[in-house]
Amino acid sequence: MEMNYQSNFKLNKTEKKLLRKQIKARHTLLRHEGIEAVSYATQSLVVANGGLGNSMSRKQLLPVLEKCGLVEALLMPPNKPYSFVRYKTTEESRSAYASLNGKEIVDDLGQKVILYLNFVEKVQWKELGHQVLPPGLTVVEEIISSEDEKMLLEIINWTEDTDNQNFQKSLKHRRVKHFGYEFHYENNNVNKDKPLPEGLPDLCDNFLEKWLAEGYIKHKPDQLTINQYEPGQGIPAHIDTHSAFEDEIVSLSLGSEVVMDFKHPDGIAVQVMLPRRSLLVMRGESRYLWTHGITPRKFDTVETSEHYKSGIITSDIGGLTLRKRGIRTSFTFRKVKHMPCTCNYSLVCDSQRKETSPSFPENDKEASQLEQEYVHRVYEEIAGHFSSTRHTPWPHIVEFLKALPDGSIVADIGCGNGKYLGINKELYTIGCDYSKTLVDICRERQFQAFVCDALAVPVRSGSCDACISIAVIHHFATAERRVAALQEIVRLLRPGGKALIYVWAMEQEHNNQKSKYLKENRISQEQKEEIKNDKSTPGLVEQKSDTGSQNSASSVPSIDDIQEKESSSKPITNSELPIHINRTSFHSQDVLVPWHLKTKTGKDKPVEPFGSAGARDQSPVFHRYYHVFCDGELEAACQTLSNVSVLQSYHDQGNWCVILQKV
Repeated sequence: MEMNYQSNFKLNKTEKKLLRKQIKARHTLLRHEGIEAVSYATQSLVVANGGLGNSMSRKQLLPVLEKCGLVEALLMPPNKPYSFVRYKTTEESRSAYASLNGKEIVDDLGQKVILYLNFVEKVQWKELGHQVLPPGLTVVEEIISSEDEKMLLEIINWTEDTDNQNFQKSLKHRRVKHFGYEFHYENNNVNKDKPLPEGLPDLCDNFLEKWLAEGYIKHKPDQLTINQYEPGQGIPAHIDTHSAFEDEIVSLSLGSEVVMDFKHPDGIAVQVMLPRRSLLVMRGESRYLWTHGITPRKFDTVETSEHYKSGIITSDIGGLTLRKRGIRTSFTFRKVKHMPCTCNYSLVCDSQRKETSPSFPENDKEASQLEQEYVHRVYEEIAGHFSSTRHTPWPHIVEFLKALPDGSIVADIGCGNGKYLGINKELYTIGCDYSKTLVDICRERQFQAFVCDALAVPVRSGSCDACISIAVIHHFATAERRVAALQEIVRLLRPGGKALIYVWAMEQEHNNQKSKYLKENRISQEQKEEIKNDKSTPGLVEQKSDTGSQNSASSVPSIDDIQEKESSSKPITNSELPIHINRTSFHSQDVLVPWHLKTKTGKDKPVEPFGSAGARDQSPVFHRYYHVFCDGELEAACQTLSNVSVLQSYHDQGNWCVILQKV
């Protein structure tokens, strides 16, 4: 049957379910791509659940579609759970619509999926502009023979005696061995005074001499890290520590190809195919400024052309498919640096950055830089561990989402790992976050999410019935930027739409009740004395005396009061931000909050992030910027916005919360 559902006959239960699924797929296409399904037969169809984003490869889908007629084009957008097919004739597309709608097939992961098809007019897809490799990056194909590859893989003994100083270490995402110098993941550096006794394997030395003579590399490395990746494993986006190694990172891919992600601080992202037996060389900007990493997944989106090997994965959706990963072993060679780094990228260079804590921002540019370094970069580093601690939804947020009418379109701004995206199955929910790794986790959980800045969400104005923003606004470093973030949420709402906003509260004790944050305090008596006697907290502490206990609407401060208070609380120019001690009361509104990244010690026992001082020393510590809100401050910020009514304001376990409505 076609999409003209005004027929006289009555649909049975199965047909009704199919119709609901088709309508949902149609709405998804309209919301995400602006492409509207039509109620009459055309040559083109959209195939919901038949996309690269839900593990359906071209090899798997095309034969199914070809059974219904001659396929002129199959377009598979990267990371999308649908594809577009164009048949030679309308009759053929009509046949596919009738026979494939509701058809169950098996995807490349062996999971059963059901296809839902809708007719569309001529499909137009916005291609990305021409992309180039990051400056200083080269990929050399077939740098060694298959025989050489076999010999290199055979020299690795993953089961050798752990008394050997080169013994394997089992990380969460891969197996790893070190030669020359051991790489310490707790500080992303090597101990330059303690080289490993055996140096690099002799076989590797032969290849390095050859590459040096042929001009592929400029320095002879003295440190080697071997990583082994099973399908589904990866490595977080990172930049090799500037002060640790010279300006040349060299990586040899063995056993299997892989797509590596490169990202510029400005947000430009490039995916680069590293073929089996190829050599990746990073110098200059690509080594010092761009992050590189491997997304943990079992399939990569790749070019279908047989002639394509290395280089950028383009947006040619007519030539993309999925390719299953194999076991890949990488030999990453570096030369240890014994002098401070003097590169041209001082803002991201550990040798050239000041060791002091960051200062309170004086302007919007400084605020943006503070957020980039102490919010965005940190969450990208801790995303996996952070996600593992975020699994229990908060009751009041669940209540808000459950109370929304069925079919509501909801945006979660700063969705993190997608904890709230699947709460109410009757809603059309979409999430966004600045962290690519957290968004990837959402996608692995089959949630719709994308990467963006909360100050500029690429969604049409007035398109959302509701929005939530949980623990996000407090990461913006000035009052103006916090108000701008609130304004962006209001822009997304339709008239009458509601938003729920949570921010950390200065007052962790409310109505004589301690928050869960304080109740879980497990610090030692020694640390309590440290807090009591601390004299290092700079001049932001006087803000606390201004918070008071303001519960009535008439006592809510104005945004001018808040901005004036923030300004007057900085008596010293460039005063440093204090580092908060976890699980204690806040003594300043603008603080750096430590995150102790969980690592494995001994018999794979996880280090408690808030345990004893000794335990914390074993794990790397990252600092996140927070502006904790005082009583009435969030309400006041909301009331500065036009066409907004604050419906409810409350305190929930150490958070100030507001439900607002666009009027």
